[in-house]
Amino acid sequence: MCWWYELTDEETHSLFNVARIVADKLKNTFNPDFICMYARGKRVPHVHIFLVPTFENDLLDRFFNTLEKFQESSPSLAELKSQKSLEKTFYALLKSE
Repeated sequence: MCWWYELTDEETHSLFNVARIVADKLKNTFNPDFICMYARGKRVPHVHIFLVPTFENDLLDRFFNTLEKFQESSPSLAELKSQKSLEKTFYALLKSE
């Protein structure tokens, strides 16, 4: 068993391929505006993929709209998009390899 970020390339490909197939079936059956995907594993190494059809103004749609507005309006989050911040993050990620 492992966490989602420890899956092999083959396991990741297989998992996301199945998620895409199921998402297509959900879209064809329920005609949602979007399929929200959520990966979770907690307490013990494992992963669940949740695929949730969402529609305009449902709970998830309102949640993500609110989150996007918060992210776009917060000066501290806006600063994260600056060239200096992006370069700092880029070099930090390079060091972690």
